[in-house]
Amino acid sequence: MKKTIILAIALCCNLLPANSQDIYNSIRSKSKAAVEAKGTDKIVKHISQFKVDALDYMMIKMQEQMPDSSTVLLDKQAYAMQEFVNFYIEKVLLNNDKSDSTQIKGIKMFMDASYSNPLFNDPDEELTLGYYYSPDAITRFSLNTDWRKALAAIKNLYAKQGK
Repeated sequence: MKKTIILAIALCCNLLPANSQDIYNSIRSKSKAAVEAKGTDKIVKHISQFKVDALDYMMIKMQEQMPDSSTVLLDKQAYAMQEFVNFYIEKVLLNNDKSDSTQIKGIKMFMDASYSNPLFNDPDEELTLGYYYSPDAITRFSLNTDWRKALAAIKNLYAKQGK
């Protein structure tokens, strides 16, 4: 278990890109590489697959619904998604020794932040909420998320709680 936690933390730290123009591509390529690597831990692979799916969804929907948007918006959303997932992992790890109800409450806060901040007008809930409703998913978030707003919302919730 400790090895898995260390791998998850290393994955989070390793995926922070340096150049803002390449944020989307950097996060996606590193996540895709983690998914495809044979020795990647199962948990890290799942988190990385979520990132690839979220980024692919975001790219497709931005091309469909926001064709005039810049790559800067895509990069900002990708970076916020990365930060959201990192913050989630950090909080899950910190609550690992807490009661089940405390852990579930924390996870639901992240789920709600994701669900309550949609980016696109997408009625396809089967697609957008696939991870959200999957009891086996580690990252139970909506793909249709405004990650900047969701990140601000969850950080605000934790700030209010003094955590």
